[in-house]
Amino acid sequence: MQFKITQDIISITELKKHTNGVLQQVHNTKRPVVLTKNGKAEAVLLDASEYEKMTGAFYIMQELAKAEMDIRSDRTEDAKTFFQRFRSEKNI
Repeated sequence: MQFKITQDIISITELKKHTNGVLQQVHNTKRPVVLTKNGKAEAVLLDASEYEKMTGAFYIMQELAKAEMDIRSDRTEDAKTFFQRFRSEKNI
């Protein structure tokens, strides 16, 4: 997803005038559009599926960061110990 400054930055006024076209552009290109107000970035418009991908990736990154902290803090156990504890807790 390569950002194209000449196509992907528009004013809120332009969005109001060309809502359907801008939405179609966002959907077709999968690129975000930066909305400006008085020449300054105000918001970003994203395709819904791209937003879901981004939030999913962000969640995974957060979980990996937690796991790395566990490793650094020596809060780990080997697989054999884990499965023994798991089976015991679940009465399997």
